[in-house]
Amino acid sequence: MSDLHFVFLQGLPSPFFSKVGKQLSERGHKVTGINLCIGDQLFWRGENTVNYRGNLADWPGYLADFYDKNVVTDIVLLGEQRSYHKHAIEIAKARNIRVTVTDFGYLRPDWIVLERNGMGGDSLFPKDMQEVMALAAASPVADLTHRYSDSFRTMAWGDILYHLANFFYFWLFPHYRRPYKRNHPLVHYFAIGRRLLLAGKGHQYASCRLAQLKAGDAHYFLFPLQLENDFQIVSYSPFDRLEEAIWLVLESFAKFSVCNSRLLIKVHPLDPGLKNWKKLILRRAGELGIAERIDYFDGGNLDEIIQGAKGVMTVNSTVGIRALQLGCPVMTLGDAIYDMPALTFQGSADLFWTEAIPASPIVVAAFINAVCSTLQLRGVFYSEPGLSAAVKVAAERLSQGRVGLLMNNGEIACQRTRQISSN
Repeated sequence: MSDLHFVFLQGLPSPFFSKVGKQLSERGHKVTGINLCIGDQLFWRGENTVNYRGNLADWPGYLADFYDKNVVTDIVLLGEQRSYHKHAIEIAKARNIRVTVTDFGYLRPDWIVLERNGMGGDSLFPKDMQEVMALAAASPVADLTHRYSDSFRTMAWGDILYHLANFFYFWLFPHYRRPYKRNHPLVHYFAIGRRLLLAGKGHQYASCRLAQLKAGDAHYFLFPLQLENDFQIVSYSPFDRLEEAIWLVLESFAKFSVCNSRLLIKVHPLDPGLKNWKKLILRRAGELGIAERIDYFDGGNLDEIIQGAKGVMTVNSTVGIRALQLGCPVMTLGDAIYDMPALTFQGSADLFWTEAIPASPIVVAAFINAVCSTLQLRGVFYSEPGLSAAVKVAAERLSQGRVGLLMNNGEIACQRTRQISSN
């Protein structure tokens, strides 16, 4: 039996954590899952399971005691900004317990993040391009061929099962409080269902309108909306609400873009549609005198949209990385792992409309290779064979303590380079 003890906290409504835990157990490591709600319990199948039914105020004390009594060496979780997880990470760091965070990959569609300490604004990935180039030089060339497909249907049913179970069986974990902002589940799923029924119309309009824009050689910029309650907005941006980012972009575009340019705003594909973004945007655009220069898309092929754009302005969406790959200038308004000199526009938003230029393909390729070698693994959360592929690699890296390290020879650690650069 090894001396490693992995504690799994909340993850996606997927068998991923359960399967990784099983493989770690088979490798001789101690594994424990802590369930905070009935939804967690539905997707965790580990032999060593603890159900925490206390309140959030008592959670830090409970967890500190649990870490100490059970000699925990590692915690694994999804979403470092969730209220329960923020406490778990703070207490873990005070005890030199390793923290591993996972989520959908910075690259899509078949990559998964496996990263030390946190993602996005909390990422330890270097923000200095010389460090990135050094990481890339020691990395294998990333194979970006699409290998695995995930199941949206399975993901959707898992999400529904998770949240409705928490709603209808709340009495099993009476003190549990959702650790992130979200609408009432019944309202949320009704709204999503309604939006999906109309998705075909949105895609058709976007396809036709984009063809018109390209046929007319339109000079347009893309601003992709993110989910308003996403931690990328809530925790890793200067905005309290998504509307604040929208107003900033509209006002800057109105004042500083050339008069024949257009702004294409695309709603997030998983937005529940509870806010009429189109109405809000066009109303504000009308007040600014630019309503006729705004295109609002609720659908469409993202790559085709980006390939015709003169630039992409985003808060911190992974759309920015895709835009870099497709040779489109990018500016971020929040904290993003890819926001650094030589990759993204570093001037003001007001200057972006007239001065942005694409990043060098060599620099973009270096960034992609460095990220793939250090922070990501191939696979998906919901469908085979991508699920098993991801589970196998994740278990190997966790077991060998190689999370965040180069996979070829382990000479450079992202956390180490960040520490060196700050000294």
